[in-house]
Amino acid sequence: MADDIFTDPQQWGFETRAIRAGQHHDASSGAVVTPISLATTFVQEEPGKHRGYEYSRTGNPTRSALQDCLASLEGAGHGLAFGSGMAAEDTLLRTLSPGDHIVLGNDAYGGTYRLISAVLAPSGVDWSAADLTDPDSLRAAMRPATKVVWAETPTNPLLTVIDLAATAEIAHAGGARFVVDNTFATPYLQQPLSQGADVVVHSTTKYCGGHSDVVGGFIATNDDGLAERLAYLQNAIGAIGSPFDNYLTLRGLKTLAVRMDRHCENAQAIVDLLVDHPAVSHVLYPGLSDHPGHEAAARQMSAFGGMVSFRVAAGRDAAMRVTTATKVFSLAESLGAVESLIEHPGVMTHASAAGSPLEVPDDLVRLSVGIESTQDLVDDVAQALDGL
Repeated sequence: MADDIFTDPQQWGFETRAIRAGQHHDASSGAVVTPISLATTFVQEEPGKHRGYEYSRTGNPTRSALQDCLASLEGAGHGLAFGSGMAAEDTLLRTLSPGDHIVLGNDAYGGTYRLISAVLAPSGVDWSAADLTDPDSLRAAMRPATKVVWAETPTNPLLTVIDLAATAEIAHAGGARFVVDNTFATPYLQQPLSQGADVVVHSTTKYCGGHSDVVGGFIATNDDGLAERLAYLQNAIGAIGSPFDNYLTLRGLKTLAVRMDRHCENAQAIVDLLVDHPAVSHVLYPGLSDHPGHEAAARQMSAFGGMVSFRVAAGRDAAMRVTTATKVFSLAESLGAVESLIEHPGVMTHASAAGSPLEVPDDLVRLSVGIESTQDLVDDVAQALDGL
């Protein structure tokens, strides 16, 4: 068995695969880092006979390395990289037809809601929102035309946890494909395919890239037929990232495990502060024993992540003041990078969900806890709250 790990990389540990899977020394120079292949076209030995690459929109060696590596981390047979998380979602949802129905979690990312409600719905794809933490709510939302149940766990921004295995069972019983956005948890903390999901999507802009310097998206699946269709769409639509973008994401994956360990450690320290602070009415974090999804999170995640949301007792205006009072946390959208970020979801990332079933509380603050010195982050949040 010991020798097998050298012939079967999938038996390597997570950290080894993050650094080695899909990546090879450059044959011409021996360089240990996967090269950035900038070529747009590739020489063919004769018409139609090539070495696996013909045109860079169709396939690129740097993108292949990223796709193989991240697919390995998700335990997937197939992986496809895109120019953004939304490009990945759009490509996946293009497999639907007019009259098909989507069940969307009622605490979904605003961009996903906008794509489904404002782009797909006018073209004939139907949708409805459901509380995916309630099996009866999901069952009631299912229709004969339901083709996709779309979940995030933990969700953005309310940190709701969905029981993956239970949701997969209901989706499959209704003949639907179960799609999980694994952006918040990352494959280091959670692997939805092993819990019954059919497809995993990522905004690799977030933790996978990890440094706020590259936008990207990803789809992972073990469904051969779906993977073939998605590869066709990826080429036909062309929503791919550049070779340099793929390289940056691949580089980010190498340190994903060690970064996530620090994200989780720092997030817990922030939570310890928030739960006792009089300016805070609710703390939303799956690691808290009184979180409604704590049991499911403990079962399907190896740790509870680097995202923390909380509600400010004094309401919307006070929440807005907190977001502008921090000194180490930067007021900015996005998440999952080495630097700590703070935002007001209702005004920023989730403004498109205002007035919908997915509207978020206006006293909510979301923290993406980075990997800076723990005490600096705790002190920064404390001074912002103390100033109310």
